[in-house]
Amino acid sequence: MTVIERIAEYHAELTEWRRDLHAHPEIGFEEERTSELIASRLGEFGCEVTRGLGKTGVVGSLQVGSGNHAIGLRADIDALAMDEDNQFDHRSQIPGRMHGCGHDGHTVMLLGAARYLAETRNFDGTVHFIFQPAEEGTGGAAAMVADGLFERFPVDAVFGMHNRPGLAEGEFAVRSGPMMAGGGFFDIAIQGRGAHGARPETGIDPVIVAAHIATALQTIISRNLSPFETAVISVTRIEGGDAYNVIPDRAYLRGTMRAFSDAAMAAIVKGLNEIAPGIAGAMGAMAEVETQVLFPPLINDDAEAAFVGDVAAALVGENKVTRDGPQVMASEDFPHMMQGRPGAYLNIGTGLEACTVHNPNYDFNDAVLPLGASFWARLVETRLAK
Repeated sequence: MTVIERIAEYHAELTEWRRDLHAHPEIGFEEERTSELIASRLGEFGCEVTRGLGKTGVVGSLQVGSGNHAIGLRADIDALAMDEDNQFDHRSQIPGRMHGCGHDGHTVMLLGAARYLAETRNFDGTVHFIFQPAEEGTGGAAAMVADGLFERFPVDAVFGMHNRPGLAEGEFAVRSGPMMAGGGFFDIAIQGRGAHGARPETGIDPVIVAAHIATALQTIISRNLSPFETAVISVTRIEGGDAYNVIPDRAYLRGTMRAFSDAAMAAIVKGLNEIAPGIAGAMGAMAEVETQVLFPPLINDDAEAAFVGDVAAALVGENKVTRDGPQVMASEDFPHMMQGRPGAYLNIGTGLEACTVHNPNYDFNDAVLPLGASFWARLVETRLAK
């Protein structure tokens, strides 16, 4: 792989920054220390710094020349609410908090690009370095947008990148069109009538109702969507009762829904709201359904996907860029930033044998920090060429 020489020279510093962030993880909307470090670095580089967008978000702006074009580069900065099993020196120092998805690496790759671009100033226009809080299911992208992100920092296009274990180090992957699923949560509360476990005929068993609903929900995908439409409903929690011999009054189903189109997601929500109350009513119970569609599908603009593929190929060679990468059922809140403006999102490989994300043994591969920073720098120099 080809890394910008100047960026390679501060690889050790990038690694130090990344490991410091890893050791001090902060979850969504609590990234006070992280934001302070980001803002401090950006200020040292010479960027104009704005803090407090979406509560703990940071934007660093760098304008060079007289060009009137602007682009946004986004990195997520939050950690996960989980414990870390690693034992190396830079493991998490905060119980129940871990950078288990590589956002520490994303942050530092973008900081590395900001440092280089501020030094070299080899472009004409404006770049906004967007450091977004609360990506892990708590709405950070939407919060920054609602806080006036693009009214204050208008852009022609916006770009994002995520590390990908299982993709070889030094490689990139992107695809046009739908790349990641939209996602949301559902909660179903079932009201029955409690009874003695030995006399079920005197009550209405909400646990049995929950079991029937859980099974029936799978027909939403198999019998209401086209076989060519990819979607998933997963019941991930079933709760009810406290004793062996007591049929409870209430039971609960909770889970997640994923789809690659807004129409499919709407069909899932409709099915949840029809099936659960219908089955419960037929069995003498009642069911209340709440749904939260948290993330729209991530749909790359065709031209921008080709563009980021070209930038990556110029760095590592066309043979190390997958332009028809797989669709991923996981979700990402970056689409909130892509709504109303073109954009693209791609993956950078962190190793074929690398531990998967959201795993207590995960750690970002520091070897790719200079490459990720180089990618961002070349994207700016190419898009905003003098």
